[in-house]
Amino acid sequence: MNSINKKQHFVPHELSDYVAPDCHGLNFYDVDAGLQDLMHCYMPEDLRLHMEPHFKNLGQIAGTDLDDWSREADRHIPKLHTRDARGRNEDWIEFHPSYRKMEQVAFGDFGIHNMSRKSGVLGWDGIVPPAAKYIFQYLFGQSEFGLLCPVSATDSTAMLIKSYADDKTKERFLDRMLSQDMNEILKGAQFMTEKTGGSDVSNIVLEARDEGGVWKLYGEKWFCSCADADVTLLLARPQGAPEGNSGLALFALPRHLDDGRRNSYRIVRLKEKLGTKSMASGEVIFDGAVAYPLGDVGAHPNGGLKMMMDQVNISRLSHGVRAASMMRRCLNEALTVANYRKAFGSTLVDKPLLRRQLMKLMVPTEQALSMFMYVADNLDKADAGDEAAAKRTRILTPLLKYRTARDNVRVATGAMEVRGGNGFIEDWVNPRLVRDAHLGVLWEGTSNINSLDVTTRAIARVGAHEDLGEELTAQLEDNKSLPGQYAGQLKGLVDQAVKFAEEVARSGKETHARKASSALYHVTTATLLANEGSMLGEMGRDARRLLLSRMVVDHKLNSAQPLSMENDAFDTAATDVLLSDKSIGLDEAKGILTL
Repeated sequence: MNSINKKQHFVPHELSDYVAPDCHGLNFYDVDAGLQDLMHCYMPEDLRLHMEPHFKNLGQIAGTDLDDWSREADRHIPKLHTRDARGRNEDWIEFHPSYRKMEQVAFGDFGIHNMSRKSGVLGWDGIVPPAAKYIFQYLFGQSEFGLLCPVSATDSTAMLIKSYADDKTKERFLDRMLSQDMNEILKGAQFMTEKTGGSDVSNIVLEARDEGGVWKLYGEKWFCSCADADVTLLLARPQGAPEGNSGLALFALPRHLDDGRRNSYRIVRLKEKLGTKSMASGEVIFDGAVAYPLGDVGAHPNGGLKMMMDQVNISRLSHGVRAASMMRRCLNEALTVANYRKAFGSTLVDKPLLRRQLMKLMVPTEQALSMFMYVADNLDKADAGDEAAAKRTRILTPLLKYRTARDNVRVATGAMEVRGGNGFIEDWVNPRLVRDAHLGVLWEGTSNINSLDVTTRAIARVGAHEDLGEELTAQLEDNKSLPGQYAGQLKGLVDQAVKFAEEVARSGKETHARKASSALYHVTTATLLANEGSMLGEMGRDARRLLLSRMVVDHKLNSAQPLSMENDAFDTAATDVLLSDKSIGLDEAKGILTL
């Protein structure tokens, strides 16, 4: 499939030669055959051909310079300076030069933050479609997870300002937010969390006061990622507004006022975080800070929250992509070790139990890749006015965020275990991958919040599960390359998962929300993998994704028998293919599928 799956034959000259290397120095695009194949399924040819040199370029940077800079920025964390030399409260955050170099790549060189908002980025005639944008995030995130927070936040902040702000506010911020000049760019953020609660924003107490036609903020925010942002979106409660969600309004807060003076808020400390250490998160106190409302304050019940949820959904999609990228790096690290390291008389990749463990890393990694490409495709259709695609996106986004965040933790831990004791040492990338992976289950809603969003909102209120089920069933019915029995099995599983999720939603049994969400995710990815594999096989490309589909069915959807040995003929044959660097045709894949 790629060079990582080839055994590394070596003759040791010194003891250190016995220690397996890592992925540094590889081109993360070139070694990702799965990504290259899926581009043929989800991207029009003109877009694919135009962007491929840029993907290859970023893949090379990600595997070399970006990988170095990310490790340095993780060791040299941001430092808060609360006052200037004259004792003024002009707080600023000092970043290591490596962080600034990574910013140049993300914002300046590739424009990942603006390619969905501005025509002509990377020479593309028009707005870059979502699939391409998220591939850039996917490649970047294999080396640096933390910086993708301000990249995504700048993207989504500009989106909300463009959609909801008045003309003066747009003129004040928008052009510079979409700039790629690091000397003039305004980077974005969203400060949501307060001491009164995280996901439950109805408890927000930050107060907005209309003082002579100027809105000013008083209070504090407890967890502020991208604390150094130039333009921040935040929810506040206008003075006299009712309690709960209905009283919230959305504001844009500049770091500096129009005359260049520092706005009236202070970063009082930076958080000492478990992961994403390169990116600064802090606590902020507002003392009459000037802010600009988005929309008419108080004109619509829940208006501020509804606008902010547009940002939350985009951020959740970005988090799913980041989880997919980190799982890919973890899988590649594990494969590098397994194909190099020798123990007990043979290479690790030849050990049957380790081969099974590698499958436990590969399957969720490939699921995540298929899922985010499918979500991006639906987002593109929704933006073009497809209402059914918009409803599918509504349910797919929290599904992606929920399941990939959880899978990422397991995959990162599993990759660390494959490397062994060295995987626990900070000289290697594995500890940082483990630390960063855990943040995914917290940002933009915990696992409970995202699974409940699926059942209580996307299903119970919108009925999005029906559109998803119909689309998956149509894919299977239109696919004439799948063996009939397997296609029928998948259709039955789709029907069962959709009905079960609806039952959970209608009954209000919250304790089953995670189970229902996982079932929907797995039937979706099993269907996608099957269709992708057959489609690629018909093109004369690698059909192995068909085998990954059955892996999902057998190990994620079918009931395991813990006190008996299953028939592992399929697993053995499929694993041999999936751990090989050779492509397989559609007929061979179909033959293995029936074992």
